[in-house]
Amino acid sequence: MLVSARSFDEYRAMFALSDHDLSLRVLDCPGGAASFVALAGARGTDAVAVDPQYGRDRDRLGTLVLREIEHKHAFLVENESSFVWTWFGGVERYTRLRAQAARTFAADLAARPDRYVAGSLPDLPFADRSFDLVLSSHLLFSYGAQLDAAFHLSALLEMARVARRQVRLFPVLLHTSDERYGPLERIREELAGYGIPTRLERVDYEFQRGGNEALVLDCSDHGALPRANPVGRPAAGSTDPVRWRHLGAGLARPSP
Repeated sequence: MLVSARSFDEYRAMFALSDHDLSLRVLDCPGGAASFVALAGARGTDAVAVDPQYGRDRDRLGTLVLREIEHKHAFLVENESSFVWTWFGGVERYTRLRAQAARTFAADLAARPDRYVAGSLPDLPFADRSFDLVLSSHLLFSYGAQLDAAFHLSALLEMARVARRQVRLFPVLLHTSDERYGPLERIREELAGYGIPTRLERVDYEFQRGGNEALVLDCSDHGALPRANPVGRPAAGSTDPVRWRHLGAGLARPSP
């Protein structure tokens, strides 16, 4: 599975992030080599990324992603007509933005390593309701041909567990065919059964043809959720592996 370097502005568009959203505590899951946490943090957002690639060899990740961007550039030049360029404007700008995001990510990873936590779905190393908003792009649904429906449901429930308000996912298409992930509606029904209503929202971003919808999970009122694997998860009341400014303020639910 690819590790991509998406930009802060791309995140704002994909997830329809408002200024209010960026005043919340945000988790990027999986973060890859995106510059979202770096640039959100620069404007005061309490943002954290989690990704299995932040473990071993994390310091090489920025360099490896730059090589992948070069490879992707050649692919896009040959297949330009297969994509929608309204947001990027063309292949050259796409590549420039991705390379810039990768360098920004690498610099922030070195400067603020505590903001990049090694972990993977469906077992995140965070306590319940640690974040207001969880963002997830280009893993679930995108890799629906490789990851089965049981994994998708477990991963969504795990992100809902650590979210106090919402989980937002983008896109809802397979990356190989531009078709909507087949079991999506069934999974939405299962989430509703756990007290997690969902909705599809149109966003002002499209790169895959038809890929302009985000799935939003309302996580404010669900009860206890099943856990795929509680091993390694912090006990209730313990400190997360990130330095939180809000720990002394408690975990009262924010107003809508």
